[in-house]
Amino acid sequence: MIPIRSGVRVWLATGHTDMRKGMQGLALLVQEHLKRDPHAGDLYVFRGRSGALIKILWHDGIGMSLYAKRLERGRFVWPSTSGGPVALSLAQMGYMLEGIDWRNPQHTWRPASAG
Repeated sequence: MIPIRSGVRVWLATGHTDMRKGMQGLALLVQEHLKRDPHAGDLYVFRGRSGALIKILWHDGIGMSLYAKRLERGRFVWPSTSGGPVALSLAQMGYMLEGIDWRNPQHTWRPASAG
């Protein structure tokens, strides 16, 4: 479990990113293209061209972390715009990491009656 504070913002880097980049390369993308401070404590999420791999960059105040997740089936839902970063809530990021459409999550089952 990653201990993320409640005030942390999540930013999706729209478009696709070269997934060969490591921490320094992605931090430079945050600074140069997203015009944000990669050391501010926010989460920055990048998606590769295929859509099955994402990387998350996070600075917790002590050091930089890089997390990666690859879906076995399907693709991560990603905004089609390529203008600037898109802000997400931590709950929306949780949906995204599970492969659920974070823009409009649907309950798969809802009880019809109480008894």
